[in-house]
Amino acid sequence: MTASLEAVVFDFDGLILDTEWSIYERAAATFGDHGHDLPVEEWSAVVGLTDGPGGWYDQLCDRLGIGLARADFDRVYASKPRADLDLLEPLPGVVALLDALHIAGVPAAIASGSSGEWLAGHLRRLALLERFDAVVGVDRVGGVGKPAPDVYLAACADLGAEPSRSVALEDSAHGAAAARAAGLAVVAVPSRLTRSSTFDHADRVVHSLTEVTVADLAALVLGQGSDHL
Repeated sequence: MTASLEAVVFDFDGLILDTEWSIYERAAATFGDHGHDLPVEEWSAVVGLTDGPGGWYDQLCDRLGIGLARADFDRVYASKPRADLDLLEPLPGVVALLDALHIAGVPAAIASGSSGEWLAGHLRRLALLERFDAVVGVDRVGGVGKPAPDVYLAACADLGAEPSRSVALEDSAHGAAAARAAGLAVVAVPSRLTRSSTFDHADRVVHSLTEVTVADLAALVLGQGSDHL
């Protein structure tokens, strides 16, 4: 059955590493320094969105009803401690699934809205860089982030894999939408930040990658998956 599965494409932040919670805490502290609250539900609503004009920051400020200049946000945000990010370990099930994919001969890739430098730095620290056959950051596709499908299409192209015979693993609703737009089947693994999100674009929703097997992913490509992996 696994021969039907041509590739598995992982998101990174919130799926491989729980970077998103630390980033949220820094952002909340930054908004707090400017006199604004940042409820986790509002931050969760923009997780996975592209940066730039009309991107996550503009949409977040619209949702919060504030007019904080991006330069003022960035200046204070950059001053916040971030050492904890360099202590994070892979989330449960990540390494075991990579092992299983390797044994099955199924290539793995990363398709992320973060930069290639960010991805490579963490993957090298974790000794995981060589475990992926392709790593695509948003800078590889001209800064076009999720929910556009560009990073997923690029990752599948790098692997020579047909998107319709590939599966994406995502923790955000916008990421799931990007993978679906690219033609991949989607397994959503909500993080502690995105648990309140609605994953309308996902074929399956699981609590952890420990619940996912290669056979399950192959079954999704064949259209044989159950309601819950």
